[in-house]
Amino acid sequence: MSISREVIAEEYRKIQDEICKGLEELDGKSTFVEDLWTREEGGGGRTRVLSDGDLIEKGGVNFSAVHGPVSEAMNKQLGLNGSEFFATGVSIVLHPKNPFVPIIHMNIRYFEMDTGEYWLGGGIDLTPHYVVPEKASLFHSRLKKICDKYDASFYPKFKEWADTYFFIPHRNETRGVGGIFYDHQHEGNSLSKEELFAFSCELGRAFVEIYAEQTGEREKEYSEQNIAWRNYRRGRYVEFNLVYDRGTTFGLKTGGRTESILMSLPVTASWIYDYKATEEEQKTLDFLSGKTTPETV
Repeated sequence: MSISREVIAEEYRKIQDEICKGLEELDGKSTFVEDLWTREEGGGGRTRVLSDGDLIEKGGVNFSAVHGPVSEAMNKQLGLNGSEFFATGVSIVLHPKNPFVPIIHMNIRYFEMDTGEYWLGGGIDLTPHYVVPEKASLFHSRLKKICDKYDASFYPKFKEWADTYFFIPHRNETRGVGGIFYDHQHEGNSLSKEELFAFSCELGRAFVEIYAEQTGEREKEYSEQNIAWRNYRRGRYVEFNLVYDRGTTFGLKTGGRTESILMSLPVTASWIYDYKATEEEQKTLDFLSGKTTPETV
C-alpha cells in the first residue's frame, strides 16, 4: 500500500517543528509565535511567525493540511479532475535584518484528488540583496547534492525550472540567484511516491543548515544606504509574489487564508522612483538582468 496522506501530513508537521526549532537557535534572540487556524470547508494549519530577531527581521514557517470540495475558482486555476481534494505542505520565507544576508524561500507540498491522482511539488531559492558568487555557488552545490541522491536529472531540470519560474518579466531580471523548483511530480514521470516524498522531506530537513551557511555576514556593519538598497530589493520580491507567484495568486483567488498567504511579505519595502544604484549595487543588478555571469560580479 502506498504512503497515505495522513502520514505525509504528519511528517510535514514534524518538519515544521524541526525547522522552527533550528531557526530559533540560529537567530538566538526571538521565538516563533503560533497562530492556529481552521478552514470552514475542512482542515486547517499552523502559521508561525518570528519577528524582530537578531538575524531575522520577519520570518514565517507555515504548515497546512486542508481538504474539501473543489470550488469553481480552484478548478479554473488548476483544471482539476475530481470533486474533492486534499493538500498539505510547509512553506517558509525569511527576511533578514542585515542587508548582507539573503532572503530565502522554500516550500514542499503534496496534493491529492478523490480520483486517486496525486503530485508533489516544492522548491527553494535564494534572493541576496548583494550577489556573492561564492555563496550562490555553495547554495547550488548543496541542492545538487540532495537532488543527485535521488535522480541525476533532478538538479539540471529543477534548476532550469527555477530560473524560468523566478523571473520578473516586467523588470527583465531574475528574483535572485535561483535554486530548484518542481511541480506535478508523481510515480508516472519520475520516482515512486515514497521516493518523491523522501526527497521532499530531505530538502525540508536540510533547510536550516543550508540557510545557516548563507548567514556569515550577519554581524557585518551596514549603512543607511545599505538599508535603502535592501528595502528597494525587497520591493522586487513583493512584486514577484503578488503578481507572478502561483501559490500566492492561487491562494488569494480561491479563498485561502490571506494573513497566512501574505506572511511572505517583508515588514518594510520601498519603491523609489528612478533609483540610482551605486557601483556595488549595479553589480547585482547586472547579474540579475543577465548582463554579467557570477564569475564577473
